[in-house]
Amino acid sequence: MEIWRLVIVAISFSSLLSPAIFADNVSIAPAAAPPDDVCAEKRCSPDGPAVRFPFLLRGKQPEECGYNNPGYNLYCDTENHTLLQFPPSSMKFVVKNIDYKNQMIQVQFAEGCQLKYLRNLDLSSTPFQFSAPDYMIYRYTLFNCSLANGDSRSSDDGYEYDLSCLDTPGYRVRATPSDTEIRFLSVELCTKMYDTNLVSGELFRMQDSMNLAWSLSACKKCEVREGGICRWKNGTNNKFDCFGGKKLDSGVSKKLLISGPIVGCFFLMLATSALYNVYKTKKIDRENQKRIRTFLEDYAAMKPTRYSYADIKRITNDFKDKLGEGGYGNVFKGKISNEIFVAVKLLHNSTGNGEEFINEVGTMGTIHHVNVVRLVGFCADGFKRALVYEFLPNGSLDKFIFPEGQEHHNLGMEKLQNIAFGIARGIEYLHQGCEQRILHFDIKPHNILLDNNFNPKISDFGLAKLCEKGRSAVSMTAARGTMGYIAPEVFSRHFGNVSYKSDIYSFGMLLLEMVGRRKNIDANVQNVSQVYYPEWVYGRLVQGEDLRIQVEEDGEEIIAKKLAIVGLWCIQWNPVDRPSITCVLQMLEGNGESPSLPPSPFTSTDPMNPSNPSLHGRHLASGLAVISELE
Repeated sequence: MEIWRLVIVAISFSSLLSPAIFADNVSIAPAAAPPDDVCAEKRCSPDGPAVRFPFLLRGKQPEECGYNNPGYNLYCDTENHTLLQFPPSSMKFVVKNIDYKNQMIQVQFAEGCQLKYLRNLDLSSTPFQFSAPDYMIYRYTLFNCSLANGDSRSSDDGYEYDLSCLDTPGYRVRATPSDTEIRFLSVELCTKMYDTNLVSGELFRMQDSMNLAWSLSACKKCEVREGGICRWKNGTNNKFDCFGGKKLDSGVSKKLLISGPIVGCFFLMLATSALYNVYKTKKIDRENQKRIRTFLEDYAAMKPTRYSYADIKRITNDFKDKLGEGGYGNVFKGKISNEIFVAVKLLHNSTGNGEEFINEVGTMGTIHHVNVVRLVGFCADGFKRALVYEFLPNGSLDKFIFPEGQEHHNLGMEKLQNIAFGIARGIEYLHQGCEQRILHFDIKPHNILLDNNFNPKISDFGLAKLCEKGRSAVSMTAARGTMGYIAPEVFSRHFGNVSYKSDIYSFGMLLLEMVGRRKNIDANVQNVSQVYYPEWVYGRLVQGEDLRIQVEEDGEEIIAKKLAIVGLWCIQWNPVDRPSITCVLQMLEGNGESPSLPPSPFTSTDPMNPSNPSLHGRHLASGLAVISELE
């Protein structure tokens, strides 16, 4: 039945087609040019663009010579430039060229760098549109990016654009489509400036000019097919006439009308054949669409879901169940369904450049590992930003190793060893299992979450950085991390290059806190002569003495000694002396045997370091000021 419907459509189409075509040809008999050619083309200067219908050159042509839309009004300035002005914004453009056949006008801003005016550029109230195809028209977001990391590469790749005429010393302005997925943005050291209206990417490539198009189909037929000039018909301002074009001979017109039925039959056969082919391929198209739809559904299931702020309020029941808070926001318990619970982090400082939000979604949205917390979704609703994670009922590790009198939180040493091994596997995945190496820069007990079975999961990627696996160092302009866990080189390059070994240092400090069930140093205590726990542990091991930890089962002291030695290897002062995470896993997997004791992490042969590195380490953990550096 469907194919017969298509044939009927074809018959109806062909019966209407031939009379319409030839009647149209007959009706376009260009009129004679008016005797007083007051609407002849005018120019502001001899080398300026010729101005004629639909444009009106104010002051040189009468009102009836132009199309009845103020957007087509042009002016001459005092320097004889041809100007176009957009109402109601009063933005002025210098007209460089007008192509009447293709209905395109080339303009540039009258005052300097045209990209300065992007914020106010809006064609919706004008008769123009960008000449680029629809798929190149986007809303763009402009970022002001620091060049402090020494990266001066251009990003004009059809996806992001560097706007050189807006650059200032030390900063580069970059434009990227506003709907770009966050993980693709190259805006780590950037601050958002503003969003544009719909504009063409061509504007960023050309920078000094732009092409705009208008659409008057009757005029285009006159100018292109008949070689005439389009104007208003005499005495009207709503009917077009074509002056100076080629007239059709009446005899030719009659012959065309006679041959119409013959050509109509030809069109019938052609249309029927084409529609049959369309029908024949329709089933294949439907099957392809089904396959594509299935793929997209599967792909979407692998990506974090985007929620509105209203969804976040519904999921958290208006933020009633607060789980905790941190430097970047408060965490609330939520429920997506009766069986799926989530933890929702509502971010602070959402009016800033959103670096923590970009890092979290861009990093966690693409990785999946049993020892890395899963990002279920996110919210980016205006200035409201939130992150939705899987809910882990046992909370963070710090509640179990810093019990503060809560005896039921105490874990045995074997369980802590399993947790340490899981954390190390998570770090190994970040360092070696992803397309790009992910450096966390904030490994600490508070960022290790535990599920029902006390399997650890690394969380909070707000300070993370991506780098190529082949690179031995990453560039940073300021220290990042938490006091007590930050590697020395993160504060100053005098201690070495920042690399994946910085995460190893943090993991080592974490291991020592798990062994001692106490913080290595209290950052709030001003007396730096207090006992520095890692150094105390090293001294006990060198002297062959026990670590004075509370053990509940046989063999726990051996486990504690092994974890302590691995931790001391990880906190070596020089990054080169620290093991890779693969070596750490091998040491943790040793069958009951403790690795050999490392050199002292509290002495250094580096002449740049103080004479008493041990004391310096305590100062570092308690609040060393950040050393600003340009690399």
